[in-house]
Amino acid sequence: MACLGSIVSFALALAVATPALAQDREFRLGLITPPVHVWNQEVAALNDTLSELSDGRLSVTAFPSGQLGSESNMLQQMQTGALDMAWLTTAEITNRLPDMAALHAPFLVDNIADAAKVLRSDEAREILDALPRATGTVGICYAMTGMRQLLTREPVSSSDDLAGLRFRITPAPPIRTFFEMFGAAPAPMPLTQVYDSLANGQIDAIDMDHESIINFGYFDHATNMMETNHHLFGMVALVSARVWAQLSDEDQAIVREAVQIHCDRTIDRFVAEEASKLERLKGVEGLTITEDVGPEFFGDIVERWDAEWAEQTPYVQRLRALVDTF
Repeated sequence: MACLGSIVSFALALAVATPALAQDREFRLGLITPPVHVWNQEVAALNDTLSELSDGRLSVTAFPSGQLGSESNMLQQMQTGALDMAWLTTAEITNRLPDMAALHAPFLVDNIADAAKVLRSDEAREILDALPRATGTVGICYAMTGMRQLLTREPVSSSDDLAGLRFRITPAPPIRTFFEMFGAAPAPMPLTQVYDSLANGQIDAIDMDHESIINFGYFDHATNMMETNHHLFGMVALVSARVWAQLSDEDQAIVREAVQIHCDRTIDRFVAEEASKLERLKGVEGLTITEDVGPEFFGDIVERWDAEWAEQTPYVQRLRALVDTF
């Protein structure tokens, strides 16, 4: 029996030491965005790229529109290995990793081209290195969904008009801080509930990117838009760390290459299409747009936000310094 036990122990040790072999695999990938969204379009194309690079061995199936639950739910599923991949907002990650909050610094950049530079910077990529320990996931790359704008049911002439408004926000600490600092009442809620909440007056306003404003038709019930570009809104392409550890070196390299291709395409598409999306919104009947609303509209909010969050992460100052070089 002792001999048998030794043989079993040796076999187990050998199995652990043996590298994973390349094999057929279908990855399940969750998103909160609808099929018409750019992210979903690029995930569909990612399936073709994975298949091409792996000679048909690897594929990905998307689960859009929050079919697998909220971003928090999907992050938990990846921690256990129940979900293979997800494209999640950087906002969700800030709940686990304060360093990611620096990407949501108000008025970090004033245009989408500079937002792309930030997301592709060495400083931003360093933040990804902490994801396995903080979230149980591997961060492959960043993408985005444009710049954030303010959309309100009633007209706004000064920042004083924003005080007390119930703003739907993405549930993330740095975003909550921004809205609380100008006196709004943040109301976190899933993307799928926003349209009806605007329609029935449950919320007064939202901050949202052009893509989602167009896709979901939020202007039906919030007819006043301020073009603030108050923060960039990033995405992180994630793989479950448990799933990643099961992949061979060859398949890890294939996944990295394929996902990076479509992160880059997503960023490039948003940069190229941002101006045309604004022009499209200008053509919406009944929607009033106030352009070029800068940080001065909000007083000293940038300084106050930075002072609070610089105590939690050094990346606030590092990213501000980076942008100064653009």
